[in-house]
Amino acid sequence: MNKLFSLLFLILCSQSSLFAQQNDVYIKAGLLYDSEQNALLKDKVIYVKGNKIVSIGAFNTIPDDAEIIDLTEYTILPGLIDAHTHVLFSQDATEDFSEHSIHSLTMESDALRTIRGSKRAKSYLDVGITSVKDLGNSGLFLDVALRDAINEGTIDGPRIFASGPIMAATGGQVYGVSPKHQNLIDLEYRIINGVEDAKTAVREHVNQKVDVIKICADNIPNNTHLSIAEMKAIVETAKTYNLSVVAHSITNQSAWNAIQAGVDGIEHGFNLADSTLTLMVEKKVFLVPTENSKTYMKTYSKLAGYDDDNLGWVDNYLGRMKSRLARAIQKGVTIVAGSDNYTDIGGTRGESSRDMFRAYFEAGMKPLDILQSATYISALNLNKQNEIGVLKSGAKADLIAVKGHISTDFINTIGHVVFVMKDGKVYVSQHN
Repeated sequence: MNKLFSLLFLILCSQSSLFAQQNDVYIKAGLLYDSEQNALLKDKVIYVKGNKIVSIGAFNTIPDDAEIIDLTEYTILPGLIDAHTHVLFSQDATEDFSEHSIHSLTMESDALRTIRGSKRAKSYLDVGITSVKDLGNSGLFLDVALRDAINEGTIDGPRIFASGPIMAATGGQVYGVSPKHQNLIDLEYRIINGVEDAKTAVREHVNQKVDVIKICADNIPNNTHLSIAEMKAIVETAKTYNLSVVAHSITNQSAWNAIQAGVDGIEHGFNLADSTLTLMVEKKVFLVPTENSKTYMKTYSKLAGYDDDNLGWVDNYLGRMKSRLARAIQKGVTIVAGSDNYTDIGGTRGESSRDMFRAYFEAGMKPLDILQSATYISALNLNKQNEIGVLKSGAKADLIAVKGHISTDFINTIGHVVFVMKDGKVYVSQHN
């Protein structure tokens, strides 16, 4: 019955796209970002038919009677990808994660949670993010339901790659729960109890049609963690179903263990040692460094109630993250862009997600490298490099246009999205 109510509410709150899907249209680009080659190309035209890109050519390839969208004053990019989101979870800066999680599980119905998530989903399109990798904290497969609602056109939102409940050791990431209420954690996490149970958990997720598996290599601030044997069982079972496995990791040891178990990617990795980064390169394990900008951290600190004279930890945090990212890049670790921004600091979820671009830029990444991490490299590690994150023949018609100079004025330009197309449908059209 709850699923029926959820579907009815989703239909009632659905929003139609700005325009219907284009049948045949030629889009003229002053500059076009080739994400595979990590280069900007001048004066290109993108031929879109239905929801696919047919070809990329020169202006003189446009037929005389063609429908044209003239974006010659702008730079066209593939639709951006945020590889670490929690669309169905949100908390205020003053709230404790554990207390809010329990409140959400006990006081927020699945229907209400999904409707709120649908509003956040639409906001990603508004800023040019046309795909997200959603990694848990979404109840019992509500992320899969939201994905399906978007795919069928019931609501507007980015293309979602959903993990379902995070697989974790006893207690998950929710701390301080009394023994008699531990069952509440099962509503948010899939608790693993041994190697055979790990295999069963993957099969359960496969049966619910997830796109990726996420595990917690550590449960900080809880003391429990998955064993290498359990993680290895998850990885090996997932591989038989062609699913990748990514690992939440705060400590260096947990990241090392997850890599030894065969995971495809490390999420966060705040405390990675040089030796672990070297191992990641050897094992071809990617890193999603969930960074925050100085502007974001100052806003968060103010909302959280920190005194202005007690913010030394912010500079310390930013310095450590900058060093970690620089070391990872220097060693050749594959960087995939992801935000992990689920705290409400004002503005929409999409705007909060977009802060990752500012964070990477402030940490020293070059503009085109940031774009590649948020397009082609991200798609490659989803095994979707021929469908999304690229502008080429046969790819999905996911593309955006930005105003400004992407190489010399990156932050202002990436924040000035004037056109968004996903699957051949136009959702934002603010160009002249």
